[in-house]
Amino acid sequence: MKIIVPMAGMGKRMRPHTHTTAKPLLPIAGKPIVQRLVEDLAAVAGEAVEEVAYVVNPAFGVKVENELLEIAKRVGAKGSIHYQEVALGTAHAILCAESALSGRVIVAFADTLFRADLKLDTDCDGVIWVNKVEDPKPFGVVKLDDKGIITEFVEKPQTFVSDLAIIGIYYFADGERLRKEMQFLIDNKIMDKGEYQLTNAMENMKQKGARFKAGAVDVWMDCGNKNAMVDTNTKVLGFLKGRQEPCELKLKTVNSVIIPPCFIGDDVTVTNSVVGPNVSIEKGTSITDSVVRNSILRGGVRVQDAVINNSMVGERAVVTGRAMDLSLSDDSTAG
Repeated sequence: MKIIVPMAGMGKRMRPHTHTTAKPLLPIAGKPIVQRLVEDLAAVAGEAVEEVAYVVNPAFGVKVENELLEIAKRVGAKGSIHYQEVALGTAHAILCAESALSGRVIVAFADTLFRADLKLDTDCDGVIWVNKVEDPKPFGVVKLDDKGIITEFVEKPQTFVSDLAIIGIYYFADGERLRKEMQFLIDNKIMDKGEYQLTNAMENMKQKGARFKAGAVDVWMDCGNKNAMVDTNTKVLGFLKGRQEPCELKLKTVNSVIIPPCFIGDDVTVTNSVVGPNVSIEKGTSITDSVVRNSILRGGVRVQDAVINNSMVGERAVVTGRAMDLSLSDDSTAG
């Protein structure tokens, strides 16, 4: 089994945080988004993961690439780095990892986390995980027959076709077959809405007899903007409650209350404050005379005389003096 993770987008909707950190490396409950994704997929793959292939923007740099390779190593797989210099669609992004497109392949875009009992059915050519949405226009969608087999793929329909949105996680029994169909799109300049779309490649495969099933997820968690990140952090902390990952390792509290669920990294100091619920705090942060709820605080943050809710605060930022809903970049000040 191989896992391909397209993640070359620059995360513009997550600015200012993505000015200094690649979006898939932003933390959710103390772990980067992409690490949680890869670990979840490795746990449900049903067999050893041979390779994790990351499709990145060259601008991410060597430090990011090394972190990604280490994540692959932690799940017992080889990591590989592939570059997408220009955003030309989902099929183009996956094809950038051409060398990994063989055998059984999971493709998962790195701005999605999930909770599901994923089953990689062996009696079909692939599984595409979907979720019912209120507004399907921004998504690729599928239509199904009464046996759950996909009968049609439609990219971002502007009139109603289906409310079953493709969430960005796919299983293909034959990666080489997928590679050929995506290469056909590019060789023949077959584009949809100005890009080479994976849905078109899958539709071509279906027309040639491939059978795709729809898979359902229990929870689909988006990481596309600040509010979505905070909401996903809250959900993941809830899933971890009662089997919490290591936290509060060197927490120093004085006259304070910690309301779970929270993730708290090393060397965090909380004085005369209330922290939680649904708060993630990274290493070296200090909170004094404050209230922090439903928020993500990166490492080295200083909070003084403040009330923070529904916020993301970047590394080494300083927050003082008032009630706030923040999206604050690294090394910044609010107050």
